[in-house]
Amino acid sequence: MTGNGLLVQFLIISPLLLVSLVLHELAHGWVAWKLGDPTAKLHGRLTLNPLKHLDTWGTVMLAVTFLGSGGRFFFGWAKPVPISPWHFKDPQRGMMLVGAAGPLTNYFMALVAGGLIWLTYTWSMWLAQTLYILFALNVILGTINLIPIPPLDGSRVLGGFLPREAYARWVTYDRYGNFVFMGLFVVMIAFPVVFDATIGAVLTWTFNLLPGG
Repeated sequence: MTGNGLLVQFLIISPLLLVSLVLHELAHGWVAWKLGDPTAKLHGRLTLNPLKHLDTWGTVMLAVTFLGSGGRFFFGWAKPVPISPWHFKDPQRGMMLVGAAGPLTNYFMALVAGGLIWLTYTWSMWLAQTLYILFALNVILGTINLIPIPPLDGSRVLGGFLPREAYARWVTYDRYGNFVFMGLFVVMIAFPVVFDATIGAVLTWTFNLLPGG
């Protein structure tokens, strides 16, 4: 791909990914607020303003990985929404609901994008491609975040089903979660077959539900 083509692709993907990440984090904060935790609201995070959700290093990593890989791969993140679980009547159940809110929002966005693809795929090739990208981004984000390892959202969902004593130990693993997640990330890059057999398999299955799949 030429430099100009890569830049155009980056300019298309970046705002779509930004919208997906912002709504993901906003969903966490909104559910926490509804459950009695005002922390996200007090920090100004119950907003669609992307500047409130951007993480500097996450944004830099997105640009570096996308442009550095020639558009074959990208990796980035938004600023996590602050949550204070002791505001919940049941912190364990509260964190489960808050954790599930982000991935479910991504899956809902993928569902909306998929519906729009069915409605408009004969109108414009550019529009169809943009919606396909939005669909894929949200399937990937939702699926990755449901992996049950701390600090990903899947660990909160899994924690909601654990006995109280086990849950108390489980949340202590959050301090190691970033190392585990980065290790998983490195494995998926070094061994693409791992990605193909997991996230890639989910993406392939969902694409088969769309026109041309």
